Amino acid sequence: MTETVFTYAAPALKFGSGASAEIGHDLGSYGARRVILVTDAGVAATGHPARIADQVRATGIEVTIFDRAHVEPTDESLQEAIDFARDAGPFDAVVAVGGGSSIDTAKAVNLLTTNPGELLDYINAPVGKAQAPTHRLLPLIAVPTTTGTGSESTTICVLDVLALKVKTGISHPALRPTLAVVDPALTATQPTMVTAAAGMDILCHALESYTARWFGDFDAKRPEQRVPYCGANPVSDMWSERSMGLLAGSFRRAVAGGPGDGDEQRLVREEMALAATFAGLGFGNAGVHVPHANAYPIAGRVRDYRPAGYPDDEAIVPHGMAVSLTAPEAFRFTFDAAPERHLRAARLLDPAAEGSGPDVLPDVLSRLMRDIGIPNGLAEVGYVDADVDVLVEGALKQQRLLATAPKEVTPDDLAGVFRGSMEHW
Repeated sequence: MTETVFTYAAPALKFGSGASAEIGHDLGSYGARRVILVTDAGVAATGHPARIADQVRATGIEVTIFDRAHVEPTDESLQEAIDFARDAGPFDAVVAVGGGSSIDTAKAVNLLTTNPGELLDYINAPVGKAQAPTHRLLPLIAVPTTTGTGSESTTICVLDVLALKVKTGISHPALRPTLAVVDPALTATQPTMVTAAAGMDILCHALESYTARWFGDFDAKRPEQRVPYCGANPVSDMWSERSMGLLAGSFRRAVAGGPGDGDEQRLVREEMALAATFAGLGFGNAGVHVPHANAYPIAGRVRDYRPAGYPDDEAIVPHGMAVSLTAPEAFRFTFDAAPERHLRAARLLDPAAEGSGPDVLPDVLSRLMRDIGIPNGLAEVGYVDADVDVLVEGALKQQRLLATAPKEVTPDDLAGVFRGSMEHW
């Protein structure tokens, strides 16, 4: 019997310039008197977290700041944040101010200050035990300062397990933030490459959820078997299409405009923030597939690549960049599972796109990536053909994501995608 039910969930949303000034009021509505604010050093340097903390304190709520979230969290960095919060607590609520790294760190803090055990107890199998929380989590307000990750809408916390050189995650509906506060003004200082990489994350969220396996093509589930990623469905389609339409008009302009606060930049930032929000509302329920599964080992096994606009004290392939690097080939591979959706997506992103074959969407993506300064494939970030086997091994660990792909994905299929992604133009 095939599935007849799809599910949809999302956090409460507050959107608009100045929305981050109202967080004290929002926390008060949850009865919070003592909160922890999680951010990272780079975001802290912008002054946004301190300003938000002061505005919250002005409402009579005590705020403790943790500003050492790691860009691209690791098991070690999450443990540092958890230990800090356990020592400084208890708290009534959690606030995350930053990109996906800060928000994911706050999710881990929320989970492990309200539930017993250690990180590995909750990390997805086969890396961890994939246990479900047994106690209710605290209210979590997520305040993104980058336009892209969608973490403010999702049930996922992503991390690198350093000893295994693998990127994995924790996934449970309880991790979804209570409230997403999207204030486009907070992205005014976002570096150009961060805009490009995070924007590719928006785009792939929308594309992957739009081309995901249709919910009705899965086997029927019992209520207790339902998971947040239920496959493409009519509601997620609506959000994904709208996100891609916004990106078509704003993405290149956002990258070209760079950081700043001019009228054009403010307009484009708002459109990008809306695109990110809509994509998050879509993929947070439909799911993502091959490009995101591939991104985990690409980011987890980086050697010495250091992109502009990111901390240069260690090698990093930012998440959105890692996702984008195999996207053209991944969508060439999935084309035959749903040709009409791939072509519809290509024309949403580029109304001038012509053709009817498997190259249309990959060509649209490659042109965009080249225009906004994304590296020209895996070779440019340090990978060679000899790395393909270990990249395939890492991607295969992401069965939760690959299960959402619109067609079966074999090791040979992934190897072909990785090899085809060494260079795009």
